[in-house]
Amino acid sequence: MIRIGNASGFYGDRSAAWREMLEGGPLDVLTGDYLAELTMLILGRDRLKDPSLGYARTFLRQMEECLGLAAERGVRIVTNAGGLNPAGLATALRSLAARLGLSTSIGYVEGDALDRPGALAANAYLGAFGIASCLTAGADVVVTGRVTDASLVVGPAIAHYGWTRDDLDALAGATVAGHVLECGAQATGGNFSFFTELPDGGRRPGFPIAEVHADGSAVITKHPGTGGAVTVETVTAQLVYEIAASAYPGPDVVTHLDTVRLAQEAPDRVRVTGTRGTPHRPLSRSASPASTATATR
Repeated sequence: MIRIGNASGFYGDRSAAWREMLEGGPLDVLTGDYLAELTMLILGRDRLKDPSLGYARTFLRQMEECLGLAAERGVRIVTNAGGLNPAGLATALRSLAARLGLSTSIGYVEGDALDRPGALAANAYLGAFGIASCLTAGADVVVTGRVTDASLVVGPAIAHYGWTRDDLDALAGATVAGHVLECGAQATGGNFSFFTELPDGGRRPGFPIAEVHADGSAVITKHPGTGGAVTVETVTAQLVYEIAASAYPGPDVVTHLDTVRLAQEAPDRVRVTGTRGTPHRPLSRSASPASTATATR
């Protein structure tokens, strides 16, 4: 399996979560989601003031103390903190790595920006294969612009197992795992209506982890000793968050959420199985954005 954690569900989430997740137990990949519509507005205004900006600067500050720790632990990092300027964040990370004396390979994915005159920002959601390309090329850190939130988990799984675009059920299963993880501690009680009934009252939930298997099935869990809980109920609460129908469309696969089966395997371990996927309906060639993945040291 590949063990993928999350350390951020939004721009401004718990600053210490990256270090907590790196120190809390074994991981293969640590992801962080920073982007929402309001965030894109904030980053667009930053870029107006300084064209070299347009990315989540808090992520760069978090990496000041965590980039070396991730390298030491052998954990790769994948994040959409690149916002409107993933190449700019990659450049800043290279400078940071050099200053810290680290030989860190930085990859970035772009191609989501659309030309809309007069708009502060216009972006299309990209899928997971650009992320996978960077990881396959040897990137230790991958930063992206606007990709689907679940792609931060799907991309590492593609790279790990060598899935192709025809492995629809596996892609759909990983998409479910990514959707559960994408909002951070929402999956461990933060999005659960009865959070006060959790063992610690839901006061400081830990961040979630997905153990993704070769068939796309997964176990959702968290580091031992962290707050909140991982139950069928907390996972369900996040699973139905921000969906419009049982057929959940994405750039790489349509995930059929009515096929998902959840089971409590052990305390703080929920197994996710049965997910089916079907091909997405692509945009016309003229309208479909193309991702570009680059890995540099």
